[in-house]
Amino acid sequence: MPVSIRDAKHSVADRTWIRTQYPEYLEDLSQLSMNTGIFPASGEFGEREPELMARWFADDSAHPLVILKDGKQVGFALVTRPLRNQRTIIDYRLADFFINLKSRRLGVGRNAARLIFNRFAGMWEVTEFVFNKAAVIFWRITIADYTQGKFNESLVDSEVKQVFRSNGARLAR
Repeated sequence: MPVSIRDAKHSVADRTWIRTQYPEYLEDLSQLSMNTGIFPASGEFGEREPELMARWFADDSAHPLVILKDGKQVGFALVTRPLRNQRTIIDYRLADFFINLKSRRLGVGRNAARLIFNRFAGMWEVTEFVFNKAAVIFWRITIADYTQGKFNESLVDSEVKQVFRSNGARLAR
């Protein structure tokens, strides 16, 4: 099962595919938020939803990626960089990460995460909502494996944050 990633910024087909999958992603998040209102329900932004997605593809500090399994689109990720005037030690954030239901629990997410971290060398921050227990477990295991346990984790404002360094492809095992 070969997993790969590709830049979605310059592909109309990939941009369209992400837009069609985004409501499923929001639905997943809204169900996991335990009705806290933190994550929007699909359609909540109404006419502004396309405008919000357009930022993914227009922002120079954003890297929208499509995740492929056997050459077929099965997920997406959004890697962002902090604004220049807000840079701290963090070079990259995994802002969004989604694998469609049929492709979960097959190693696709773990392999895609490894490819993403290898593509962007630097200090990373990955954040999960504390009540999204499956995501917290997934990222703890994935990041611990990727970094051989060399990461920091904290709990801040109902979010679990992992911070670690990726040295790009040199770190791959």
